[in-house]
Amino acid sequence: MGAEAEIRKHSTKEKGMQWVNGQGKPFATLGATGRTDVQSITSEFEIFRGELGKIFIEPSLDKIHLVFDESIDHYEERSEGVTVHFKNGKPASTYDLLVAADGFGSRIRGTMLGTNPREQIHDEGVHVAYFTIKKDLLKGSQYAQWHNELGGRVVCLRPDPSPKGQVRAMLINITTKSQTAEKARLNQALTEGNESYMALMEEMFKDAGWLAPEVLKGMRKSDDFYCSLFAQTRSPKLQNGQRVVLLGDAGYATPGMGTSLAIMGAYVLAGELLRNDCKIPRAMQEYENLLHPFVKSQQGGAIGEIAMQLLNPQTRWGCWIRDLVMMTLTGLKIDQIAITLSAWLGFTEPKLPMPEYAWPAVKS
Repeated sequence: MGAEAEIRKHSTKEKGMQWVNGQGKPFATLGATGRTDVQSITSEFEIFRGELGKIFIEPSLDKIHLVFDESIDHYEERSEGVTVHFKNGKPASTYDLLVAADGFGSRIRGTMLGTNPREQIHDEGVHVAYFTIKKDLLKGSQYAQWHNELGGRVVCLRPDPSPKGQVRAMLINITTKSQTAEKARLNQALTEGNESYMALMEEMFKDAGWLAPEVLKGMRKSDDFYCSLFAQTRSPKLQNGQRVVLLGDAGYATPGMGTSLAIMGAYVLAGELLRNDCKIPRAMQEYENLLHPFVKSQQGGAIGEIAMQLLNPQTRWGCWIRDLVMMTLTGLKIDQIAITLSAWLGFTEPKLPMPEYAWPAVKS
């Protein structure tokens, strides 16, 4: 598909992340590594999800049939296929295979496993609002900027290479396990929708410093606002041995690795269907055998589960210690030494040994 070249072409060109104080002065900078085997917070493949979606969807538009404003109500499996019943009026249809790619709250996963879909969700205590601000608050800088407020609140701006002069913003709320009331409010606002969530952000960030007032104004004027919970999907299996399979966040949402895992999963799923001559149950089992162990290796871990809480303290004292550590690490270039040493010792980005499939030529 030539996807890598297109992804590089549409990269945000972000150079790294700066931590800034209430006056907008950077006190620590973590640059991109310039390599793909060992990466920092800024990846060598930073790309907005809309651009990434176009890269994968547009080449296939003349080969697939897209249906919008529709969702699955329920399905029935038979030996000859899966009959899918839709919610919004589309007639029921029978397919060879049902691929659940409906996110970490996947209702299809719940049906496949016979459980409430929330049972497989591991909450990491992080809620995020994403939106575009139609003003370049970064003033041309190619560094993202991260500002912490007390109570686990974060205002983050990331550069947008669009000539329109705009930035991508995030309002992040990080809660601990003991903050049940605050977490419940955030979850309730998520359930109620964008208007409720924006109102909650205005309340929670009304006393925040730095550029928070302008960010809140920009949020109200944005036309692409969405909000989400950071969570892992830890499904006990990725397929049911018949004709239903989980792909991407529906099966293995993993913050920081979710997009990569979804692309890997799609590649392996398509490849195993090809290699097994579309013998679906066998292909599904091979997909699971190859992908699931790797997915599990990327999830969990005592530090990984509380990383956002450690990096974004709730108290003034905690923020002071975090800031001191960040200034020391980046000021003495310890972060760069660690990256070089990691590569030399072989502690590189985790990779799945990807099979080579004999892809047939596709006529354009």
